[in-house]
Amino acid sequence: MSRDWILGWDLGGAHLKRAVLDGAGRLRQTTQIPCPLWQGLGSLHQALVRGAPRGRFAGQRHALTMTGEMADCFADRGQGVRRLLAAFEAHRDGAPLWVYAGAHGWLTPEAAARSPAAVASQNWRSSAEALARRRPTGLLVDIGSTTSDLVPWRDGRVRAQGTNDHERLVCGELVYSGVVRTPLMALAADVALAGRRVPLMAERFAVTADVYRILGGLPPGADQQPSADGAPKTRAASRRRLARMVGCDARERPAVVWDALAREFAEAQLAALERAARRVLRAARLPADAPLVAAGVGGFLVAQLARRLGRPAVDFACALGWGTRAARAASWHAPAAAVAVLLREAGP
Repeated sequence: MSRDWILGWDLGGAHLKRAVLDGAGRLRQTTQIPCPLWQGLGSLHQALVRGAPRGRFAGQRHALTMTGEMADCFADRGQGVRRLLAAFEAHRDGAPLWVYAGAHGWLTPEAAARSPAAVASQNWRSSAEALARRRPTGLLVDIGSTTSDLVPWRDGRVRAQGTNDHERLVCGELVYSGVVRTPLMALAADVALAGRRVPLMAERFAVTADVYRILGGLPPGADQQPSADGAPKTRAASRRRLARMVGCDARERPAVVWDALAREFAEAQLAALERAARRVLRAARLPADAPLVAAGVGGFLVAQLARRLGRPAVDFACALGWGTRAARAASWHAPAAAVAVLLREAGP
């Protein structure tokens, strides 16, 4: 591996993502590794051992962004940022490391540790900034396993209203809903069953991965976390988990009933994303032909969302000029790929 290659990293609360960019700016490799940070920093060290074997990436430049600083194992964001940086430092074999700080540019690990607010949860901006340098206007829709980011840019500049998680939640640019880990009780208070509205049980009996597994939309490899009950990840098992949300056993009704319930949950999630997207589009004053750019493991929903909004849709990789061969890899790992691209262009 040449020394002019760049490794982009996104340290999340549930996954570690890595993208490898060669000297010509081509995406050569991506990796996503389960990393349940709520279980402690040991999960990150294990993921980094898999993602950055000793000596393999010595001499390469590393570009880092993160969202995992909000994990339960940290007292606050500042502590989370500092501990994530320290953990990464222990695995990079002295290779140059730059930390993405959004509008503040790039920071050394030492500077990032002193200014944790500048680097905390800025991965969404890296993807939008990479797009804004290549296309004049659009709306990034990155639907991940846990959250969805809706980030507008116009005239080559990111036009997000929010700069942190709280502000982005308030203005609709962050929707805490994804296609794998979201508990179904977060999507609706009640659902239709046998002609009646039934309140949902406030338990994590089933998650959105069950919904899209039943409906056939969940891409292979997207669900890297254990199922809610530890049972297999099959359609039949997902129907059993779904039935528990309304206090039933799956055998009490035919499969078509649970499939219809899965469609209702999927509709509830898509409707919430549509409301947020319309709000963001209005606030950013994007023109009617501005496209939605699909990213994340839930990118398969963006085409449906675009049709509802009457807008074109394009894949993240294609928007960056990489072509269809890199589409899935770049989309699933958009922030990791984006920070690698941005560091290459910045040249530190």
